[in-house]
Amino acid sequence: MSSYAYDLITIGGGSGGVRASRMSAGFGARVALIEERELGGTCVNVGCIPKKLLSYAAHYSRDFTEAAGFGWSFGSRAFDWAQLIAAKDLEIARLNGVYAQVLATAGVEVIKGRGVVVDAHTVRAGGRTLTAQHILIATGGWPVIPDIPGAEHAITSNEAFHLERLPRRVTIVGGGYIAVEFCSIFNGLGSNVRLVHRGGQLLRGFDHDLGRVLVEEMAHKGVTLMLNSSIEHIRRTDGTMIVHLVSGDTHETDLVMYATGRAPNTRGIGLEAAGVALAASGAIKVDSSFRSSVPSVCAIGDVTDRKQLTPVAIAEGMALASTLFNNAPRQMDYANVPTAVFSHPCIATVGLGEQEARARHAAVDTYVTRFRPLKSTLSGSAERVFMKLVVDRATDRVLGVHMAGEDAAEIIQGFAVALKCGATKTQFDSTVGIHPTSAEEFVTLHEKIT
Repeated sequence: MSSYAYDLITIGGGSGGVRASRMSAGFGARVALIEERELGGTCVNVGCIPKKLLSYAAHYSRDFTEAAGFGWSFGSRAFDWAQLIAAKDLEIARLNGVYAQVLATAGVEVIKGRGVVVDAHTVRAGGRTLTAQHILIATGGWPVIPDIPGAEHAITSNEAFHLERLPRRVTIVGGGYIAVEFCSIFNGLGSNVRLVHRGGQLLRGFDHDLGRVLVEEMAHKGVTLMLNSSIEHIRRTDGTMIVHLVSGDTHETDLVMYATGRAPNTRGIGLEAAGVALAASGAIKVDSSFRSSVPSVCAIGDVTDRKQLTPVAIAEGMALASTLFNNAPRQMDYANVPTAVFSHPCIATVGLGEQEARARHAAVDTYVTRFRPLKSTLSGSAERVFMKLVVDRATDRVLGVHMAGEDAAEIIQGFAVALKCGATKTQFDSTVGIHPTSAEEFVTLHEKIT
């Protein structure tokens, strides 16, 4: 029997921390989980789940309009922001309860409070000093706002889910997935939206064509895109805000939201004093088994700044629990991790983008199509689907599958399995498509672009 009170203490009750704790307890470990906020972390409370609920809501304005092409007619339409937020809050509260029940059933002790690492085997939380053979840091990330004059008037995605009313004019700063998702949400719900981004391309790290297509589609939907622009300062005046750009241009807005990145949430939890090495970004440096420079202190999820995706944190948590307490060491495979951006249109991707593929492989072929889907022929929608395959010429192996369009996330999930299995372009070509669908285009792409 260990001399420590617990076998594992987890600091952070997000998806990764909860999964690691629950599985470790299932393997017989004595586990305590410390969380100062609500269970579920960013994803459940101010991330994936509420964001997609708002995205669903924003789609209805388009759906109502397009339904006329199919013979439907409606009376007057009205949107109630307060009602949406109240419904969202009820669902999030339900999920918080589900997480609490799952942990209780597994035998994990949940401690409310801020966990602080004292040394390699000691944590302080809720007025208690706790000891464990292993400590897991799963505290995630936190939004960052640049230090500019007037930044205190801006919000982040954390606060966007709790606005009292829908702003009439919104300025969103950033070019990543959070920025474009909230642009689409506010635009779909009726706000006048501007996107200010210091770069000339959206969705850095994705295949470049996806960012280009998204710019075109968002512009068609009425979003004002201000690329290669940045804010110098923000000034609040009578009931509104004036945004001053570095270029000298100004515009009025009712809300400024920064979505310019998230930093690992490692400040003030005792890591440096305990000897845990951090990267310049504040991320915890870990090895392939998620161990930090202090072997008894491990870390998973966004706090390690590897891949900031909820399913990745969950998979890391499962691998860690198996390694520590099931005598079955596992490492995380970060290749071909699929992801989606719930913008309008949805972006989904798995594998390498064309630029990354060309940097890694001697010769690459690409196959691209852009078309008007069947639904749009009657709905009148101008939105077009974009699809792209990236193939290694030497082996015929499909390196990347990319899509912008309705249901992209649902479609790409299946192709992610194919890439994990090493599927080739010949195998794609020999697969019979489901007709009529957009997805079938991926197995009928025959003309090489390059």
